Amino acid sequence: MYRQGDILIKPIQRLPPNMEPVCRDPSYRLVLAYGEQTGHAHAIISTNAALYCTRGNDASMYLEITSGKPAELRHEEHGVIMLPVGAYQIVRQREYTPEAIREVAD
Repeated sequence: MYRQGDILIKPIQRLPPNMEPVCRDPSYRLVLAYGEQTGHAHAIISTNAALYCTRGNDASMYLEITSGKPAELRHEEHGVIMLPVGAYQIVRQREYTPEAIREVAD
């Protein structure tokens, strides 16, 4: 498993069916999560990676890194993490507040 701030990246055996691709941002990054206040992003920098999401109440995000060199996970406030070829589930950390349970944002 890999963690960068509020993002957990869990290796999985294979991607689930019926996913939709997530488009790259204007900088050609695959953004896993944007910061709530700073605008910084947890982003994959690689041409051999694809990001997918599922729809519905339990929407999830998945990453696939295909053949080639490892992909870089970057964030302006964290060190770079190199992710090897494989399939991953992306999990956002959550926190409890009296108002609601919400996702944590850098």
